[in-house]
Amino acid sequence: MLDLKYIRNNLDEVVAKLAVKGFAFDREAFELLDAARKQADISAQDLQAQRKQASKKIGSLVASGKSVDEAKAEVAAILELIDEQLGAAMQEAKEVQGKLEAMLLATPNIPSTQVPAGSSEEDNQEVYRWGEPRNFDFEPKDHVDLGEALRQLSQEQGAKIAGSRFTVLQSGLARLHRALTQFMLDTHTEQHGYQEVYVPYIVNATSLQGTGQLPKFEEDLFKLQTEHAFYLTPTAEVPVTNLVRDEILSAEQLEHGLKFACHTPCFRSEAGASGRDTRGMIRQHQFEKVELVQIVRPNDSEEALEALTGHAEAILQALELPYRKVVLCGGDLGFSAHKTYDLEVWLPGQSAYREISSCSNFGDYQARRLQARWRNPETGKPELVHTLNGSGLAVGRTLVALLENYQQKDGSIVIPRALVPYMRGVEVIQG
Repeated sequence: MLDLKYIRNNLDEVVAKLAVKGFAFDREAFELLDAARKQADISAQDLQAQRKQASKKIGSLVASGKSVDEAKAEVAAILELIDEQLGAAMQEAKEVQGKLEAMLLATPNIPSTQVPAGSSEEDNQEVYRWGEPRNFDFEPKDHVDLGEALRQLSQEQGAKIAGSRFTVLQSGLARLHRALTQFMLDTHTEQHGYQEVYVPYIVNATSLQGTGQLPKFEEDLFKLQTEHAFYLTPTAEVPVTNLVRDEILSAEQLEHGLKFACHTPCFRSEAGASGRDTRGMIRQHQFEKVELVQIVRPNDSEEALEALTGHAEAILQALELPYRKVVLCGGDLGFSAHKTYDLEVWLPGQSAYREISSCSNFGDYQARRLQARWRNPETGKPELVHTLNGSGLAVGRTLVALLENYQQKDGSIVIPRALVPYMRGVEVIQG
């Protein structure tokens, strides 16, 4: 969340920056709540001072001629009244503070000054393109037609087992899906310096609040019907980033930053995506990703974003998949993100570039929710870290891209050179 003191001292700037994201910050409500919180604190402190003074009055009352018992009774009556008023003041302060925190939890991160203005994905700015889309001497098919013709991809079976937006893979395509996961993990751990981690696929509400999915996006989550507030993880970002929740990291630990790579299934209700990408594997309720998470010193996060995005790009380049890199405009920027690059892979079946990775710098926004800190050797005090993450890559969408870009006229799929060792020498998938 945003820093309360920063908002208070830079209210005009905060309102203007959040407007770039299309978010109207209610400054009047904030000022009223902040003033009420301050007044409640002052009232509570004043009553506590009165209570302290009243406790000292027994001696002066006895000196004025009252008996000890009379003095104690009078002071007790005064303390009882003060305690009643103090309890009410502290309760009011607690309620106002709760309302203020709820407002801050529902307020998105402010965008970087490098984020372009714009209201939708149409206003995102292309940074560059890599690779040339293939020229086919036949009409290319989309991944659904290709997979069904191979009898190795079935949405019908997925719907029978679970419902719409689930897919069953078999034989060569199932192996290719597994090969992609292994290839991505090996590349990131062996070449890019990430530590592989294995985490729970079920997370609690505190973890989701820490990374920003709660309370804003609860409808997008799959909540388990148990006595505990458990959810299926929407992305490995949640459990992995929460590894540093309530931690104070040493300067030595952050000298080169913490870098984690994690493969998990991801579960999303797609509540806000009704009618979009209902065909195929582009937008599923269950999919898999290899997620990259970095925890760094504040001064290092801009450079870390460039490096992390480059690590995701390296997978696309190794698979020889044409893609483009765009910087998201304010209106398309995620709730918790400070700055985001999207990588969009070319899909011949759609004749369009489609998102395959989103790489974001969150600044200290998540860290403040998580109370994830490091001890700055220059001050000796704990300070908030910066967090980053990105898909390296979304496995299902990468499979889609491979099917469409490596399809042959007879419907077979050529395996990219980088994946042949992971396919145990299989070079072509055929029906």
